[in-house]
Amino acid sequence: MKRLAVLASLLIVGALPVLMTQGQAQQNVAEIQKVKDNLYMISGGGGNTAAFITDKGVVVVDTKLAKWGQAILDKIKSVTDKPVTIIINTHTHGDHVGSNNEFPGNIEFVAHENCKASMEKMPQFQSEEGKKFLPRRTYKDKMSLLGGKDKVDLYYFGRGHTSGDTIIVFPALRTMHTGDLFAAKATPLIDTNNGGSGVEYPNTLKNAASRIKDVETVIPGHSPVTDWKAFQEFAEFNRAFLEEVQQSKKEGKSVEDAAAALKLPEKFKDFGTPRLKDNVTKIYTELK
Repeated sequence: MKRLAVLASLLIVGALPVLMTQGQAQQNVAEIQKVKDNLYMISGGGGNTAAFITDKGVVVVDTKLAKWGQAILDKIKSVTDKPVTIIINTHTHGDHVGSNNEFPGNIEFVAHENCKASMEKMPQFQSEEGKKFLPRRTYKDKMSLLGGKDKVDLYYFGRGHTSGDTIIVFPALRTMHTGDLFAAKATPLIDTNNGGSGVEYPNTLKNAASRIKDVETVIPGHSPVTDWKAFQEFAEFNRAFLEEVQQSKKEGKSVEDAAAALKLPEKFKDFGTPRLKDNVTKIYTELK
């Protein structure tokens, strides 16, 4: 019996590398869906990636986690033979810039100037080789790439998820990619280590909602394709959240009590609150 048990254990241990290899392979399977003419969303492996096919090549928005570059390229090859020519990073997080170094060819990397400054602190971009995959082209408030039906507009409206969040608009398609400034219908992650701000977040979203025109379709950072109304509701949700926390602070409530007592209007009942206490804590810290 002991011998059988030992043999069984060996068989299980021997199978683990195969199972792990299979699991790793499965993890790197991306999915692609058509959003509009010549614009696709590739999900899996971190943040949602956009692939915009232009006359000169493919513009990619965000490169997911490390080791997902080939999965992105495979999906792009399923819809076009054109090479990737431009990569836009919406912000500094590893699930959005992790595979920058896995794209071949002469690629122009683009991001907000604050995003580049944060990326320069990441280990993957500190070697001489890694520096090649940092954004070489940056902007302050707004920048446009290409032109005509291929035009891509980049906007920065202020601090929110980080201090360098870019919103990308494809004007001809009336579509925008928000990165994690609008990741999902839920309390956002506020990365104060990279300049994020819970107090400024609502104004940043308000400015975006008021100044961006003629958009109907939205690609969020980590959830299914949605519409402009959903983005507006997300802005309103964050404003209501901030106002409730500010009121609790004025009343002298502790972070714990403020989080427990937080009550938002009924219209926000479908919004998730996975980071409720964390966001209250960060806003309280900013309000000191």
